[in-house]
Amino acid sequence: MKIIVTPPFTEEQKSRIRKAAGPEQLIFRLKSEVTEELLSGADVILGNLDDPSQARFSRGLKWIQLNNAGTEGYCEPGLLPEGAVLTNATGAYGLAISEHMIASLFMLRKKLHLYYADQLRHEWKREGHVGVVQGTVVLVVGLGDIGRTFARKMRALGCYTIGIRRRVSEKTLAGDAAANELHGLEALDQLLPRADVVALSLPGNASTYHVLDRERIGLLKPNAVVLNVGRGTAIDTDALSDALYAGKIAGAALDVTDPEPLPAGHPLWNAPGALITPHISGGYSLPETLEQICDIFAENLERFRKGEPLRNVVDMGTGYCR
Repeated sequence: MKIIVTPPFTEEQKSRIRKAAGPEQLIFRLKSEVTEELLSGADVILGNLDDPSQARFSRGLKWIQLNNAGTEGYCEPGLLPEGAVLTNATGAYGLAISEHMIASLFMLRKKLHLYYADQLRHEWKREGHVGVVQGTVVLVVGLGDIGRTFARKMRALGCYTIGIRRRVSEKTLAGDAAANELHGLEALDQLLPRADVVALSLPGNASTYHVLDRERIGLLKPNAVVLNVGRGTAIDTDALSDALYAGKIAGAALDVTDPEPLPAGHPLWNAPGALITPHISGGYSLPETLEQICDIFAENLERFRKGEPLRNVVDMGTGYCR
């Protein structure tokens, strides 16, 4: 069995993957170094490719394990051979991204972005009242690993958390301690006016496109802060920019944008209360993330070799884990 591994693992992490692979052939290549010839004989791909469409070269592919939680491009009909299994890295990003979200929220609420700008200008001045986080209502749209981890931490900070999932069952109502309330997406319009913070951690697909559109942005409180760490397409960028310039919401911390990268001349760059980072809350910015990805890869590789059920199997119809 030929296994291609693409993440930039350390030597210690590679040793763990080798141990999990046993006698099987392992080829470590960064995704930028993976060729059509290399893919043509692959049975397993551990890690993302430079372009999901490259998977079509692996006609004997049995399993592809992504190092992302998002699955965009890999669920296209006919891309993977019939019977091939797709798994993702859900569970690896909650720590890094939830802490980035909390840092961004406090930066905006305490006006640290304004004080840093003052520092660069060597200006010693007050920027007025700041906001509080404890006791506020936090609406988390998307309760996967990232959203659930963030909600749990915000609840620990004394916030009232409301979670939104695609589907809400009796089982999820009883078992999700991250949120004080749990609702389906159909309740979003009723919940937005209650929220002091709206946090989105959604994948990019047709069902999540412009979840926060102009009309829904208009439902937000003037003190509301929007956080987006999923995909930029979940928000109507122009509508959000207009709301910030008009002072209709207090701020937005965006690790993802639409378009992405955000063009240099886009008005969102200079919008009051906008905090923009270049899609770095996840990835490998936090070394612990790569460590957790390695754990998932090694565990799933051992399961695959033993014929056991894999962790994080993706439903090809929805792009979400089953």
